[in-house]
Amino acid sequence: MKFKLKYFIVLIVLTSFGSIIYGFTIKEEQQLIANKFIGAGTVGLFLVAMPLFLFKESKGKKMKDYMLTKENIKKMQGQDNKKTENQ
Repeated sequence: MKFKLKYFIVLIVLTSFGSIIYGFTIKEEQQLIANKFIGAGTVGLFLVAMPLFLFKESKGKKMKDYMLTKENIKKMQGQDNKKTENQ
């Protein structure tokens, strides 16, 4: 069976949210441990899951298409690189 990155990312996101929720539920009794769970969940979301998701989604795409160059700005405004009669 082939490993899918999509399911791994979903697993990390669910685990991170679970860790954050668990940290908030035990915050009254054990504040130090609760803060560690909340921090670990946040790290999982933003330093592990998000870069993996961005890597997966940007595979095969050209970064030049998403940069603001004069050519792309003209395309967004509806102006192609056509020359008018007086140029």
